[in-house]
Amino acid sequence: MNLIGRHPSTVQIARHFDYDHLPPRLQEISRPCHDLAEQLIGALPDGPELTAGLRKLVEAKDCFVRAAVE
Repeated sequence: MNLIGRHPSTVQIARHFDYDHLPPRLQEISRPCHDLAEQLIGALPDGPELTAGLRKLVEAKDCFVRAAVE
């Protein structure tokens, strides 16, 4: 994810979309959220709405991964 020159809040939340540390089965669940976050960060300007949207996407990704663990 290209975060050069992005606001610190965008950079900070983007790290929550990393998935390489997960087992392969959970990577498949997490990867689409990472890809969407990357696309949105590339298309939208920094600001409170981007940060809020990414935060909600992180929450959704966490729920999807937990559902796959159960």
